[in-house]
Amino acid sequence: MEIEQLKYPIGKYKHPDFVTASMRHDWINRIAALPQKLEAVVQSKTEAQLDTPYRPGGWTVRQVVHHLADSHLNAHCRIRLALTEDHPTIKPYDQDKWAVLEDVKKLPVWPSLHILQGLHARWAFLLNSLDELHFQREFVHPEYGKTYTIDWMTGLYAWHGEHHLAQIANLKE
Repeated sequence: MEIEQLKYPIGKYKHPDFVTASMRHDWINRIAALPQKLEAVVQSKTEAQLDTPYRPGGWTVRQVVHHLADSHLNAHCRIRLALTEDHPTIKPYDQDKWAVLEDVKKLPVWPSLHILQGLHARWAFLLNSLDELHFQREFVHPEYGKTYTIDWMTGLYAWHGEHHLAQIANLKE
């Protein structure tokens, strides 16, 4: 398998030009389902397997699981900011620096799996409560100098979870 395919086993995220209610519903269901799918993939892994990078030069499975909790917590907060403030500027974070902190490198994956279970239950519930106008609410990402919508974030994070899940599953093969 080529490095690019190992990096992006389901391809890079491409937000559609037009979002339907059906697409949005699918994204929310995928967000809701991620914690159980992730747990099923990692539960049988040994400590050595958890400390194996999913690709040469990549993060370990353990780092990916903790990254999912960190990243999805940030995404959830960004959506909440977009719902409660007008065009907020969100705070970026350096995911690569977060990925080498001691808890990410050494802590068992279960605390992050538990975080994802609770977080995704709340996140899916919140997203299911929104109407069309809420999904058009925006925030500014200063690192990219762009404005993004809650619709965009919902699609991105449905993809993001499955992207990392596929990286871990491919390692299993």
